[in-house]
Amino acid sequence: MLIECDSCEVRDTGCGQCVVTALLGVPVAGEVDIGDEELRALDVLAGVGMVPPLRLSVRGARAS
Repeated sequence: MLIECDSCEVRDTGCGQCVVTALLGVPVAGEVDIGDEELRALDVLAGVGMVPPLRLSVRGARAS
């Protein structure tokens, strides 16, 4: 999963509760590449309250 922070609808307002900034700080390049295994692990950690969830909400994206 490629996370492009520059296209996130909650950029700046949601960063403080996002796992990306919690673990990596604000990405310098504006994007982070997280593999499927890492994403599943982060979901598990967020599910038990050890890290905040991924807050990515891409502008113009529709929920499926």
